Amino acid sequence: MTTETVFVELCKGINGLEKVVLREVRGSSAEVYLYGGQVTSWKNDHGEELLFVSSKAPFKPPKAIRGGIPICFPQFGSHGLLEQHGFARNRFWSIDPDPPPFPTTSSNKAFVDLVLKHSEEDTRIWPHRYEFRLRVTLGPGGDLMLTSRIRNTNTDGKAFTFTFAYHNYFSVSDISEVRIEGLETMDFLDNLQDRQRFTEQGDAITFESEVSILLESKVDKVYVSTPTKIAILDHEKKRTFVLRKDGLPDAVVWNPWDKKAKAIPDLGDDEYKHMLCVETAAVEKPITLKPGEEWKGRQEISAVPSSYFSGQLDPKKVLQSSS
Repeated sequence: MTTETVFVELCKGINGLEKVVLREVRGSSAEVYLYGGQVTSWKNDHGEELLFVSSKAPFKPPKAIRGGIPICFPQFGSHGLLEQHGFARNRFWSIDPDPPPFPTTSSNKAFVDLVLKHSEEDTRIWPHRYEFRLRVTLGPGGDLMLTSRIRNTNTDGKAFTFTFAYHNYFSVSDISEVRIEGLETMDFLDNLQDRQRFTEQGDAITFESEVSILLESKVDKVYVSTPTKIAILDHEKKRTFVLRKDGLPDAVVWNPWDKKAKAIPDLGDDEYKHMLCVETAAVEKPITLKPGEEWKGRQEISAVPSSYFSGQLDPKKVLQSSS
């Protein structure tokens, strides 16, 4: 007797926080907490976890959840009255009772629509009215898709400006075994050097622990005007993450590394070795919306065997070309 798949389930998660579990018939799954509107788990059809969540993540509001896919809105980074990366990641979202029509195929049954709207608490630090609608979809093949729609609902005629990122924490075997394809020759702003602009010189981005400066360096770069597809190759796991994006021109690459990791209270000292943030973002050029206008940003993540690729995304050829 076969058990029918429950595609969408609302249940209690850690510390009693509500979460939505998405499942597909082949066995892949995803979990989305209403706190933060945050994806905290994405597993393939073998049950392997593809996202990193810190073992020290408290899952206690108002602290943001360390790992998964936090949403950075209405700002990426830290400046002004707004908290680091904005407030969307530590607010309680609601399941959207009346979502707008999303272009979707009938085969996608595992999805949830969430909504976040302005509150009095928010308007004290960011004096604007908005509606943020988020759809999280788990495709039949296990792909994970996030679509954000942000609308200016100000009644005072004022436009507002924001920056945005999907702060993806990928689970990797070891940071020294990973390389990123698709950002070579791109310009980037280095947050470790006062956002100075440089051009990526390597044929891929790698993280070799032996050559890192005294094991105290870290990576915090905003790549600008990047391609719509980026690949993250994990040689040890023989897995490649393929990141596709639309409406999100930038990509942020971040790893706290050794010294910084020890200073982050909700991150284990050595956990930086098993995580890599490659974020799809709109950072360099902030987005401005007039009342009634809407912005849309979408990302889709796939996890495939590395041997799946040919050409520049074939890990064997990449290794040959760099030796």
